[in-house]
Amino acid sequence: MTTAAPRVVLAWTAACFVFLAAGALVFGALPADTAVREAVLGLAAPWVVGVMRIANRAGDWRVLLPGTLLLFVAFPRARARWWAWAGLMVSAPLVEWILKHGVARARPEDASFGFPSGHATAAAAFFGAVIYLARKLPPAPRALVRALAVVGIVLVAVARVVLRAHWPSDALAGIALGLALASVAALVAAKPTEPA
Repeated sequence: MTTAAPRVVLAWTAACFVFLAAGALVFGALPADTAVREAVLGLAAPWVVGVMRIANRAGDWRVLLPGTLLLFVAFPRARARWWAWAGLMVSAPLVEWILKHGVARARPEDASFGFPSGHATAAAAFFGAVIYLARKLPPAPRALVRALAVVGIVLVAVARVVLRAHWPSDALAGIALGLALASVAALVAAKPTEPA
């Protein structure tokens, strides 16, 4: 695998996360958080909330654990470097938890810490891995798999706001962190193996 794409994604997503984290540390809720949250909640009809409850599960470990095992079945490249991708899914919640306690910003309707969103981080890490692993698929299936992965990331992030669990910037920071971690895993997986 060429390492150019993961390096570029890592640079952009890490910069985005640092920018959002600095804003959260300085301002608490970012200036646009309240307006964006109110606009999203204004669109949250009961059926939308129902759909978002289902989408939210794509960021839960009970779905992501079997999903990670499925990666090893679906992608031979994932099996070859299983430790990089398994390490991604173990490290994502750990890094998110450490950063959540470092930033220590409350959720919009709860005093517990919310920055970055754990569900958005986990979903972006998992679906980011899918995006990288799909590289060797033929063009049409690759485009479909990658599009579905992006939809999965966005739906989980929106669900966290619609379900009143997070500020929009919590969800964006989770996406940035998850994609940054997936990029690191892709770079690690791309390193050539050392001869024994």
